[in-house]
Amino acid sequence: MERSSSPGKERAMAVWNPRSLWNNMLEKLTISDEQNDNNKFKEKISNLYKLAASTTGRRRRRRRKTYLPLPLPSVYTTDYRLKFFEGSGIFDVLEDILEYIFVNMHSIQKNLQFWQSKAEGSRGQKVYFMICERGPRAFVDGIIQLIRDCVSEGSGMQNLYYSATSHIYDRIDILTSLRFALATFLAQIYIEIDKFGDELAKDAEKSGPLLLLTVDGLFSKLEASIAHLYAPPQNGSSVDGSCSVPLRFEKLSEVMQEGSQWTGSEIKDAVELIYQNLHKLDSYLSVLVSEHQKPRKVTLYWMRYACGILGISVCSAWLLRHSKLTGSHDIEHWIREAKDSTVSFFSDHVEKPLLSIRDELFDTFRKRHKGVMELEEVKLTTNSLHRMLLAFSEQTQGQKFPDNASDQELLEIMMARYEKELMHPIQNLLKGELVRAILIQIQKLKLDIETALLELDQILRANEINFAVLAALPAFLLSLAILALIRAWLKQDTRAEGRGRIARLQRRLLIVEVEKRIMDFQTCIDKGQDEDAQCTYGLLLYSLDRLYRAVESHAKATGEWQCLRQDITDLGRPGLQTAYKLAITSRMDRVYDCLLPSLKRY
Repeated sequence: MERSSSPGKERAMAVWNPRSLWNNMLEKLTISDEQNDNNKFKEKISNLYKLAASTTGRRRRRRRKTYLPLPLPSVYTTDYRLKFFEGSGIFDVLEDILEYIFVNMHSIQKNLQFWQSKAEGSRGQKVYFMICERGPRAFVDGIIQLIRDCVSEGSGMQNLYYSATSHIYDRIDILTSLRFALATFLAQIYIEIDKFGDELAKDAEKSGPLLLLTVDGLFSKLEASIAHLYAPPQNGSSVDGSCSVPLRFEKLSEVMQEGSQWTGSEIKDAVELIYQNLHKLDSYLSVLVSEHQKPRKVTLYWMRYACGILGISVCSAWLLRHSKLTGSHDIEHWIREAKDSTVSFFSDHVEKPLLSIRDELFDTFRKRHKGVMELEEVKLTTNSLHRMLLAFSEQTQGQKFPDNASDQELLEIMMARYEKELMHPIQNLLKGELVRAILIQIQKLKLDIETALLELDQILRANEINFAVLAALPAFLLSLAILALIRAWLKQDTRAEGRGRIARLQRRLLIVEVEKRIMDFQTCIDKGQDEDAQCTYGLLLYSLDRLYRAVESHAKATGEWQCLRQDITDLGRPGLQTAYKLAITSRMDRVYDCLLPSLKRY
């Protein structure tokens, strides 16, 4: 959509940036004497709201992530749904209401968890937070106040502890009230959409305006539920724990409220009004949460950062003193010495020992071939032994043996003759075949030795690869260490959307949280606590939304998304029995791969 002028573009950007819009509104509130009149102040605030609403226009789609789907029947995936709901904007505004509420509840929940963790700390931790974790100005003010209280009353630490407790619990109260109001509003919206689901399928033109009327009434209830957070400004400043700008939603005209049939333009006007209220709510929550949010990381750890900056400054000054800029060559000299020492250490303790081992191993492999029997030599010895045995057997037995007679058979003949000859060794040594038998046995021993040497040679040849791998083992271990570090870095994401073991644990904890919300909701229903039940149901929807976004990418990768998405949607349906919901949660963490416990233990 083209914009003809830059002022219009700036106004549109202001709408999409709630904090910028709110700051611009506050800048126009000049603190003067006329603001003491509360009516004039309210009138000016109302005019500013109208100015913000007038710049809203038809909002553009800005969906960045997927959120828990609306509890609508599957009929809305047809062309009829696309024609009516996309044209009228009802479906879009319902989706955006849930998106805004989920986003703001997530911001409130994160800040609330921080302050609750501080509330659980000891007295010393609370005092330390008030002095050392709220920035340099708070540090100076806290030290001065502590000294004053110690001098005047002698109870400086106690007063500082009470101040810290009040500071923490004020924020817990405000954020808890906001969470209660938003969770109740979310539950009411979700329940109404679920009630109108079947009616919208039958007659969307008639039920759509009724649903918009109901949503408009729920905005009025939300306005009343957080009205106590508003406090008129006193002396140009707002009271801590409240917002100086009241929240006032626009309401549908009486004609539209009484009419049963709306035209297309009236439906679009109602949708536009809901968008205006939604932007007001988003801006209001942005300001209110920012006043009670947890300190930024740089504020929490400002002392560490300050010490780090001081250390870097001292090191920089020291380096500057020994650099060329001041005429010194110390740094160059130190760098040269460090380089020479590193090279010398690597050469003496890494390179030379490895090269020495490698050369010794391969020199041994190269030189040993000169003294090791070859296969041809073993064959010659074998053939010679066979001929000697054959000739000995033919001569002693007086018969002809075939050339392919086995050596084992010939050896048995030779050994039998040898044993017979040993009965008269002196006589047979001179006249018999004893000497010849002994020489044949020596030839057999030579053959056995050569065969053993050949087998040893084959073993050494096979182990050349092992020695080469052994020489490369340090580099291999270093590569494994680098890969392990890279893997740990890639899996350091501890969010539920991550891929590491901790992320998988976070997803399983979300299942536990959903089960707890379901049981708390049923408990509130049994006790007749309707308001608490609505709040608990809204918190259940918030937990389901977190689970929905945490498992989406993993379930799509494993092909489980269609079934898992349906289970999560069923858990959010108001009319489903608690026992069936608990059965679903019990099945989810046993069936779906992305919710199974990690098998590895570190």
